[in-house]
Amino acid sequence: MPPLDRPLRADAQRNRAALVEAAAEVMGRRGLEAPLDEIASAAGVGNATLYRHFPARRDLVQAVFADQMARYAAAIETAWEDPDPWLAVRGYLTEICALQAENRALADLVTSAEYTDDTRPTAVAHLQALLDRARSAGRLRADFAVEDVALLLLANAGVVRRTAERAPAASPRLVALLLDGLAAAAATPAPPPPDPAALAHALSGTGPIPSNEERAP
Repeated sequence: MPPLDRPLRADAQRNRAALVEAAAEVMGRRGLEAPLDEIASAAGVGNATLYRHFPARRDLVQAVFADQMARYAAAIETAWEDPDPWLAVRGYLTEICALQAENRALADLVTSAEYTDDTRPTAVAHLQALLDRARSAGRLRADFAVEDVALLLLANAGVVRRTAERAPAASPRLVALLLDGLAAAAATPAPPPPDPAALAHALSGTGPIPSNEERAP
């Protein structure tokens, strides 16, 4: 039988907790790609200690933001409780954009294709159903797709990064303006949403979203 995992010693537990706390603060200011040596220094430990607890940046990100990502998953469940399909969509998008505005790293995380977790596929499926319900009710513009939610979050993330500590005030203004354009009554013809594969490519940080012409065979 493989050996059972042993609990961390008290000093190791303190070091790990200090690293998670420091990472939350540094990444909150500088984003997910904040220097790991700065995080280690803020925690009062060496780089070797950081890598012993978190061999990859992804491990540290998941430890820091697990609770916050659970809030994103919970937001879609809360939206389903609203009997009004349009208000449910508005409430959900408003809530997740407000969560983004709380923390720069969260703004990056929710639009990242690299730092995903087990809750995302279920949340996306529920979001698709939420949008379908609002479109079927004639309240949401017919061409609004799940990929457009990612575009909205990318736009909001840009505002969060540029406005820094003023993001909680600037973000709601952007979101309110964008949401007014999603109502079926306000819809005007628009280009198609980005191809899902192309959008995932862009969210992974490996390149921009190709244009429709660039995607054409």
